[in-house]
Amino acid sequence: MTRRWQTTSFLLSCSALLFLIGPLAGCKPDTKEPEFLFRASLLVGEDHTWYQAVAFFAEILEERSDGRLKLQVYPSEQLAKEIEAIRLIRAGVIDMTLTGSTLSNWKEVMAFCELPFLLKDSTEMKVLINGPVGKRMEEAMLQIGLRPLGYFQRGERHLTSNRPIKHPDDLDGLIIRVPNVPTFVTAWSTLGAKPTPMSFSEVFTSLQQGTIEAQENPFAMIKNAGFAEVQQYINLTSHVVSWTYPVIGEKQFQKLPDDLKKILLDASRDMQTYEHQLFIENEKSVQDELKAKGMEFIEVDKEAFIQKCEPGIYESLSPPMKEVYNQIKDELK
Repeated sequence: MTRRWQTTSFLLSCSALLFLIGPLAGCKPDTKEPEFLFRASLLVGEDHTWYQAVAFFAEILEERSDGRLKLQVYPSEQLAKEIEAIRLIRAGVIDMTLTGSTLSNWKEVMAFCELPFLLKDSTEMKVLINGPVGKRMEEAMLQIGLRPLGYFQRGERHLTSNRPIKHPDDLDGLIIRVPNVPTFVTAWSTLGAKPTPMSFSEVFTSLQQGTIEAQENPFAMIKNAGFAEVQQYINLTSHVVSWTYPVIGEKQFQKLPDDLKKILLDASRDMQTYEHQLFIENEKSVQDELKAKGMEFIEVDKEAFIQKCEPGIYESLSPPMKEVYNQIKDELK
């Protein structure tokens, strides 16, 4: 009787073990854990070309690394607002973001990627990016602990409002949201407005509630944020021709083995090409969409804006940055 019980117990134990290990032995997991898991914080929503480009980057990174490197992309400042995202990258908490002139809070030279009334068009922008000042900006980012992975186009920045603005005199104390960039505050103060630095994710509600009266951004950002619901006019100031940098923490980059570094850098070049194509295709259609939503485009006296603002911008720069400003002007000639 005892032997029969022992035999039965043994068979039951074997059956239980087979039940547990059977599925594991017969199935392979659909995904494997990546060696490196990165996270990117973006200020734009999922329908913006920047998000689409970084999502494409994430896709090709995982594919080309055979799953060893994975990037999770978080839109609409879900992880952090821009300045906080930069701090978190430097602390190693997250890994990537998009940034530009906000970095002037760390390195003054970064103001030149969005200095008001500095550049006339995208041709001059490319001259600056690929010239000595552009290289100096890349070095400044590395000193902060951020590695640039190319650049994305922003498009020209324009002022939106609920009254038409054709001349600087029309500003007359208008409360304008600006990014947390000193030269933006200087520019709009010089023009007679009341600039208010604010995170991008807070702008829509602040316009809706009347805390601010206006804001300035490129067409794609105006559309992406739904500002047509709370603003009537787009005043074509073209006061900034600018770009943004997709950046990764330098410490995070250096942790990668050489083969993954090469995959990431190659993929970043393809990401930039993809973003530029999306930008060109999107720019005209976005304007049409904004007009269809009822926004009225206002032609402005650009020369009046330049003449009133440019001296104030120049005088706000430190002596070394005045030299950089003059160098850029010489390059553009």
